[in-house]
Amino acid sequence: MSKRANPTLIGAFIVGALALAVVAVLLLAGGTWFREPRQHVMYFEGAAQGLQTGAPVVFLGVKVGTVKGVQLGLDEQSRRFVVPVTIAVEPHSVRTRSGEQVDLRDRDTIRQLVDRGLRAQLRIQSLLTGQLYVDLDFHPDKPARFVAIDSEASEIPTIPTPAQELMKKLEEFPIEKFLADVSAVGESVNKILSAPEAQDFPRRLGATLKHLESLAAKLEVQGAPIMEEARGNLVEMRKALVGAQAAMARLEAAADRVGALASADSPMVRNLTRASEDLATAAQAVRSLAKEESPTIQSLNTVLSEISRAARALRFLAETLEQQPEAIVRGKRPAEGR
Repeated sequence: MSKRANPTLIGAFIVGALALAVVAVLLLAGGTWFREPRQHVMYFEGAAQGLQTGAPVVFLGVKVGTVKGVQLGLDEQSRRFVVPVTIAVEPHSVRTRSGEQVDLRDRDTIRQLVDRGLRAQLRIQSLLTGQLYVDLDFHPDKPARFVAIDSEASEIPTIPTPAQELMKKLEEFPIEKFLADVSAVGESVNKILSAPEAQDFPRRLGATLKHLESLAAKLEVQGAPIMEEARGNLVEMRKALVGAQAAMARLEAAADRVGALASADSPMVRNLTRASEDLATAAQAVRSLAKEESPTIQSLNTVLSEISRAARALRFLAETLEQQPEAIVRGKRPAEGR
């Protein structure tokens, strides 16, 4: 008799299988079920071939969301077709230095970033497949152009790709005027080349070249003596420069010797200083002797007074001997009337 299956074991097995299936689905989904993505919209001009749903949204090189929808729309103001692209941004994708989380799903946060220059642009994800992705970056020099009519929509302005800007410049380039100018230039060149003067230009050019060759030959022949003379002059100038350098060296040496002699601690300066001090001392002594109250001057005055009296006495004696020669023998006679 076969053993009856246990219903409890069967139920537990089924519950475990279901739990494993749920965990596998959650792992494969990357945990997106527990996130709260919020959508933003952007409008791209031109073809968006290669941009597919699920393409990454990159902000400064870091993936912050995915593309949720790509549509075809019409700008009612410019009457041009645009490509509305809806993206979903993941939460907690940006952190500050202090660890605070910045929620890019918040419309006010996106508006503040747009005011600082946040713009969306299509970039090539793979050159082989041509797939595109949405790149968010700051371009404050690019004006923000909004397309959405609903003011409540969270719109991120877009800018064209470099290829689109180049194509736009090529479209605005006046190709017809450029071709007309090129044609006019070609006609002018053709007229110039068809003129008789232009036809005669090769002959004149050949004659000019011959004259130049003849002139070069004459210069080569006649220029040899001049070059020799110039070379001799250069040799003489070199010798003169050598002599001048030697003279300058001697002058520098003499200047050094003069500087050494004129220095404050040189023997000559010390001797001159000592001689000047001796002269100053002698001058001071002479000045002291020449003063009126000095003993020397007083003695000289006394001597001069004595000499003056002696001179008067001699003059009186001479007068007496002249009048009375016998006074030497007899003595001086008394004056008359005494």
